[in-house]
Amino acid sequence: MSKYEIPFLTSAIQAFARKFAMTRQAAFRYLQQHKALSFLVEFYDVEHLQSMDDTIDDMIIVCRQNGGTLV
Repeated sequence: MSKYEIPFLTSAIQAFARKFAMTRQAAFRYLQQHKALSFLVEFYDVEHLQSMDDTIDDMIIVCRQNGGTLV
């Protein structure tokens, strides 16, 4: 993991938490459980070039595909 990925992941988790009015810890657990964090790490090279709104939309799609229920 590069030194740039950690701040990106932190920002994505915080933005996701804000969008769904949850704590950062709850957002982290949800994203980890539904494989969105793994997705962000694997596709960091593409995801970090998008807007945070687009990244959140991608995380929502990945979570849904892996059993997530947030809309």
